[in-house]
Amino acid sequence: MDINSCIEKGFLIKAEPDFQLSDKEIKEAKYDLKSAEKAFEDEDYKWCIVKCYYSIFHSAKALLFRLGYIEKKHIAVVVVLEDLNKKGKLESKYLNDYKAAFSLREDADYGYTYSKETAQYDLEIAEEFSKRIGKLLKGVIR
Repeated sequence: MDINSCIEKGFLIKAEPDFQLSDKEIKEAKYDLKSAEKAFEDEDYKWCIVKCYYSIFHSAKALLFRLGYIEKKHIAVVVVLEDLNKKGKLESKYLNDYKAAFSLREDADYGYTYSKETAQYDLEIAEEFSKRIGKLLKGVIR
C-alpha cells in the first residue's frame, strides 16, 4: 500500500500542514512517555507497553500533521513512515521500531503477553523514536 491508495481508501486525508496540531501531538507523546516511565516504575509492565506505543503513535502523528496528512487508521502511519524511509528521510530502524511497538502493544492488550524486559525494550524504542521525530520536525521536514 502506498500513500495514494491510503488516500483513496480513506485511511489518510491530505490537508494543509498543521503546526498547531503537530505541537499538540508532541505534547501528547511526551505525556504518554512519562506515563509509560511511571508505569514501569510501578511494575505495571502491560500499561507501560501500551503507553509506549501511544507515545510513538502521537510522535508519528505530529510528523503527519506537519506533512499535511490526517490519519484515519493506524496503518496509514506506517505507510507514511515507509514513504519517508524510501525517500531517505527516515532510517529503517525507526520504521521497524514503530512496527515493533505496535506489535508489542497488541500482544500486551489482546494476548496478555508482556514482561519487564519487553517493557524496558519498548521504553528505549519510545525514547529514541521521540528524539528522532523531534529532529525531523526541526530540520528535515518544513
